[in-house]
Amino acid sequence: MLLRSQGLHGVFVGAHAVSEGVLTRHQLQNGPYVRVLHGVYADPSLPRDHRLKCQAAALLMPAEAVLGGRSAATLLGAPAPAYAERVTVLVPPGVVWRGPQGVRVHASALSPVDVRTDDGGIRFTAGERTAWDVAALETTATAVGVLDAMVRAGVVDAAQLNPRLAQRFGAWRSRRVRTAFGLVDGRSESPPESWVRVACALAGLPPPVPQYEVHERGVWLGRVDLAWPEARLVVEYEGEHHFEGLQIAKDDVRLGRIVAAGWRVIRVSAADLRDLDALVRRIADALAGGLPAV
Repeated sequence: MLLRSQGLHGVFVGAHAVSEGVLTRHQLQNGPYVRVLHGVYADPSLPRDHRLKCQAAALLMPAEAVLGGRSAATLLGAPAPAYAERVTVLVPPGVVWRGPQGVRVHASALSPVDVRTDDGGIRFTAGERTAWDVAALETTATAVGVLDAMVRAGVVDAAQLNPRLAQRFGAWRSRRVRTAFGLVDGRSESPPESWVRVACALAGLPPPVPQYEVHERGVWLGRVDLAWPEARLVVEYEGEHHFEGLQIAKDDVRLGRIVAAGWRVIRVSAADLRDLDALVRRIADALAGGLPAV
């Protein structure tokens, strides 16, 4: 079993390594190995990310269980939760397993057609089932950010995300699912864009156009994250990449052209995302014709 575990990129159950004589308990506890979950360790050279925790959980969970929700979405190519976030595991009714700290267990009926297995033997939910669980288990903003990415990556089709899926996956939290599905837009290119769109929608503001191409008198001025063309208002998120190399200068020039053409620009940082209510008020004031945005 240890050899099989080592095949999962250096993730292994500590007790198996000790029982097979590969490591002593002293070496396990005092060596360079990283404890990912209780009883599961990894080579310290591996990235400490959510995928690593998924591999660790897969070594512990019952054979009938699968990775689901955001964890399954990670394996499908969506943005991963932070390393500190819990792994989501689905178990069918009748299977009792609580999981270690760092794992969130949700009991739910599973159909074989909704389960996939990757090259390492890890079982996880397929696209539509993953989308449903993400919408049911996460906050609306978080869910829409993940679902936007899944649509953009071609994992699911936006047209498939409709309430009729409740006939397959159950009506639990179907109202929350409908809300999230109704806000999905695969044009959004990052979770922060999705979060701002959701906050505006829940506040009753008119929906912005994601990844809008700004033209003025036939001249292309640039593409922006979110825009309300009728109000000539732009919201631009400045992530970490904005401050790398020449990117900040390029962004300043692009947005300068747009402002010079009579558009207003609200530039959003990571700090602004920590108070979305305040940001929505700024956007609402700008849409109402308030003070010029900066």
